[in-house]
Amino acid sequence: MLINNVFRSVLLLPLVNVIRSSITSSKLSNTCNMHYLTQEEAAALDQDLFNEYKFSVDQLMELAGLSVAAAVAKTFPISTHNTALVVCGPGNNGGDGLVAARHMTLFGYNVSVYYPKRTPKPLYENLLHQCKQFGVNILDCLPPPNELQKDYKVLVDALFGFSFKPPVRESLKPALDALIDGGLPVCSVDIPSGWDVEKGPGPDKALKPALVISLSAPKLCTQPEFLGTAKHYLGGRFLPPGIITKYNLTLPSYPNQDQIVEIC
Repeated sequence: MLINNVFRSVLLLPLVNVIRSSITSSKLSNTCNMHYLTQEEAAALDQDLFNEYKFSVDQLMELAGLSVAAAVAKTFPISTHNTALVVCGPGNNGGDGLVAARHMTLFGYNVSVYYPKRTPKPLYENLLHQCKQFGVNILDCLPPPNELQKDYKVLVDALFGFSFKPPVRESLKPALDALIDGGLPVCSVDIPSGWDVEKGPGPDKALKPALVISLSAPKLCTQPEFLGTAKHYLGGRFLPPGIITKYNLTLPSYPNQDQIVEIC
């Protein structure tokens, strides 16, 4: 019996190594062959979703926000990071953050939202109303960066999206400073706020996210050389086959019924 077990181990070991090597190669292949979108391509892809495939803004926000919440929960579970602050900007990225805040509350997090420049449109007003109805705490004032750690375990950066162009507005600088100097892990929605969409972080003090959740497809600034050790998830399991072909997207396969997949 002992001889048989040893013999089996000798036979199985090379097979295990082959499987491990295959998985590793697959991950590397997904990363190395992936097409990262330019700012122009990202904007064009969104317009195709709206115009050619008839997706609505609120439909895409719901899918994006759910993906963000799922990636945060996967990386920073409530067992260790049960309190979260979502920092929302005035554009679609902020809308994604409001949706994520609602879903994170449903997941069991104690969530607050800081939304300094609110968009006076029914869609955003409704999303904010939903957050309030679900028990999300809406902050009127942002605590100083050195006090954030008293109340929160993780920050969600939904300040600027891929349409961002510097400089940062004065009214939004305190929010960005809190993300940079808060001393907490930051989860950035689509791109880290303040980064150049194509060139990554600038020479000045920049946000260093612990997690980035790319939406639809990753942007140039989320290449591994920019993200370093940050976790990187993709949430975009809604893209039509025609979009994937048109933009030459080589995307990793989503496991099972998951709405997110780790890409590096």
